Amino acid sequence: MATLIKDVTLQENIPTNILFEKHIDFIKEYGQKESSFEYGMTDYLRVSGMYWGLTALELMNASPPHSIEEILEYIKKCQDAETGGISACVNHDPHILHTLSAVQILCIYDSLKAIDVEGVVKYIKKLQLPDGSFMGDKWGEIDTRFSFCAVATLSLLNRMDAIDVNKAVDFVASCKNFDGGFGSRPLSESHAGLIYCCVGFLSVTNRLDIVDRDTLAWWLCERQLPSGGLNGRPEKLPDVCYSWWVLSSLTILGRLHWIDGNALKKFVLACQDTETGGFADRPGDIPDPFHTLFGITALSLLGHDTVQKVNPTYCMPQQVIDRLQLKPQVLGD
Repeated sequence: MATLIKDVTLQENIPTNILFEKHIDFIKEYGQKESSFEYGMTDYLRVSGMYWGLTALELMNASPPHSIEEILEYIKKCQDAETGGISACVNHDPHILHTLSAVQILCIYDSLKAIDVEGVVKYIKKLQLPDGSFMGDKWGEIDTRFSFCAVATLSLLNRMDAIDVNKAVDFVASCKNFDGGFGSRPLSESHAGLIYCCVGFLSVTNRLDIVDRDTLAWWLCERQLPSGGLNGRPEKLPDVCYSWWVLSSLTILGRLHWIDGNALKKFVLACQDTETGGFADRPGDIPDPFHTLFGITALSLLGHDTVQKVNPTYCMPQQVIDRLQLKPQVLGD
């Protein structure tokens, strides 16, 4: 009996170009009114939401919706004086995810002096456990996402010396599966988002020798569906965000040419909202800043020359990574 593939059908009247002006307006207007539903419901991810929107604007060569001084002041208020970590919103608990987002924003605007950098270093150092893994915050959840956040943040701060890198590498290596992929912890299912985190981690730490390169690249290529879109694991629908997680990993592995780039580009462009702007997870769904960033970054990796070049390891403009003189490991074709 044949297995039905879960996928979407692209309509005939889908956009074939990036709707830059609409996307810029969408991001600048999103959640700006403090009385709006979106604003009230996004406290728990505000700093990361700022990173998604501001990075997308930067890649589209657009200015931020607020002055840089206002942005820096807000991030400064989100840094916890006691632990040094940065939270999603003022008076929330700090978390390593939002700490990375904040540092990425500050690096984009060359403004690390706005925060207590040593406080951030101290915070991340205390999150590392004896087996090399990292907690996300004081509540103790362990995940390879946090391993990536730790080394990405510390490398941006030029403070990788603060942690035990070898043990951190050992933990990520222990999360590798028979199919070449990586999960959230040892014996967990391979997932494209976590593969990006682990491949990105190994790129930062210069340990891509751990990866089963072609086995993993083949698994990633199998994420492409007839619609051209990519899913995160077998039997799932395509989603624009995996256009980033999968493409960035393939780029780092030197295997970007293994997928049908034209088909993927068609799918990504189809996810644009032609009325409001912004990208959705799939064509016809509601757009948001998260998927908008990853739609833009995917098109950048696919060589769209009207979008700034994005770095596949850090998900930041390549020109910022060059300014910081960072050289994450990338394998050749």
